[in-house]
Amino acid sequence: MKNLLRPVLVLFAALTVVTGIVYPVVVTAIGQAVFPHRANGSLIEKDGKAVGSELIGQQFDAPGYFWGRLSATTPNPYNAQNSGGSNLGPTNPALADEVKGRLSALHDADPKNTLPVPVDLVTSSASGLDPDISPAAAAYQSSRVAKARGLNAGQVDTLIARNTSGRQWGVLGEPRVNVLKLNLALDQLKPLH
Repeated sequence: MKNLLRPVLVLFAALTVVTGIVYPVVVTAIGQAVFPHRANGSLIEKDGKAVGSELIGQQFDAPGYFWGRLSATTPNPYNAQNSGGSNLGPTNPALADEVKGRLSALHDADPKNTLPVPVDLVTSSASGLDPDISPAAAAYQSSRVAKARGLNAGQVDTLIARNTSGRQWGVLGEPRVNVLKLNLALDQLKPLH
């Protein structure tokens, strides 16, 4: 038994040093050297201060801002410490009530809008933190935002186009619009009073 104890302790100490110290230091150094923006959280700055991350959504509910996907995190929306979907199935009455509530809020905010409501405006994402919406979801909200800001529809549509990212490497995923970046571009064009 004593003959086995020494090699086990040496292996334990070696693996602890390699996996607990060496590997994290090497990976952190490579990340900082090659991808510093991403390694530091993909932060978005305004006037030299971090206002959010490209990777985590934020709550916007004023009519003059684009709204993101619903967040299923509790107790607060977009709570990164509690990331996760609602896990409500398509036949669950709670999901139907959630969708009806969001449809009602969208209709109340822009009663003249007759466009079909994109699904990403009435459902939450798997993580509950999705920072992006589809271009269709942005276009759906365009008239409400333009009216609230006193802008013409063309100005808002141009901002949407400028802030639309295509598929990753041209083939993966769908085109998307980062809500925080779009709202910051709106504030730069014409701040809310």
